[in-house]
Amino acid sequence: MEPDKTAKLSFETALTKLESIVDSMEQGEVPLAELLGKYEDGTKLLQVCEARLKEAELKIEKLRKQKDGTVTFENFETTRGE
Repeated sequence: MEPDKTAKLSFETALTKLESIVDSMEQGEVPLAELLGKYEDGTKLLQVCEARLKEAELKIEKLRKQKDGTVTFENFETTRGE
């Protein structure tokens, strides 16, 4: 799986692909060479999922309740691919 394509995946897509890889690995019928490739792809997908979750966490942390009870959202910059 190419890093550029992986980095652009949504959380849901990356998680679905990761689950598919885990399922195929758990079946135990994958040849060793293919297993290693799937493990590498799974690691990349896991990093994408973790990055998306971190972005969501940062957005949630930026929500601030004001004294008058209104909620504001502050934009923040993220860097993908780290």
